[in-house]
Amino acid sequence: MTEIFVASEVAPYFDTADIFAAVDSLDGEVYRQVENRRTIRVRLGERDYFAKIHHGVGWGEIFKNLFQFRLPVLGARNEWLAIQCLTAADVRTMTAVLFCENGLNPAARRSAILTRSLGDRVSLEDYVPGSLQMKRRLIHEVADMSRKMHAAGVNHRDFYLCHFLMGQTDGDQPELYLIDLHRAQIRPSVPERWLVKDLGGLLFSAFDKSLTRRDLLRFIRVYRPGGLREALTTDRQFWLKVVARARRLYLQDHEAVPVQIDRLLATA
Repeated sequence: MTEIFVASEVAPYFDTADIFAAVDSLDGEVYRQVENRRTIRVRLGERDYFAKIHHGVGWGEIFKNLFQFRLPVLGARNEWLAIQCLTAADVRTMTAVLFCENGLNPAARRSAILTRSLGDRVSLEDYVPGSLQMKRRLIHEVADMSRKMHAAGVNHRDFYLCHFLMGQTDGDQPELYLIDLHRAQIRPSVPERWLVKDLGGLLFSAFDKSLTRRDLLRFIRVYRPGGLREALTTDRQFWLKVVARARRLYLQDHEAVPVQIDRLLATA
């Protein structure tokens, strides 16, 4: 069984009669290459694109992930579906212009996705707000995108600041894009444990951003629009789990949580 989508803007560059040969022949700057997957930046006409090309992962990789209680990523379909879900939920993300998949055998399935390059943008991991107002706007935007994503039934599984891209603009309203959706999961609703994993990872990735108690409360107020009182009473255990998750992630590579972070988490 073969599924193919090719947008009109790139249709002249691909022979759909042999779409996988056309995708495999793409040549460009290699961003990542492992045994069964490569990510490259290619130029087609006047635009740059990113191609993620997956070949079968093999049963060994599937069983290894399952034995580690992890869901294996079998190809480009996760990203393809997640992009559609986020776009429908009004969350800025990549634009997919090609998707193809072939094969019923999950270990040998081939797939590829082509997305438009987002151009000259910087990740929030590296961005330093120039003012308190911009910092607050960024917190609001990240919280709003997080809320919409989870409400749409999507959890990211790699939900860190480095996967939010921002254009370097002097405008008042930050324009963020969420990327790297290849491990995303999609359900009618996201189970609490996956919400905790996403938000705990996001908090952990922001530990060096000089967060304050008010910053955390500002995020919670936007993410849980029912109000802070409800969030800090009815949802208190949920947010304690998020904080605990962030702490555990930090302690994987450090002997202890720094005093300033520990104080922050203690008041969260």
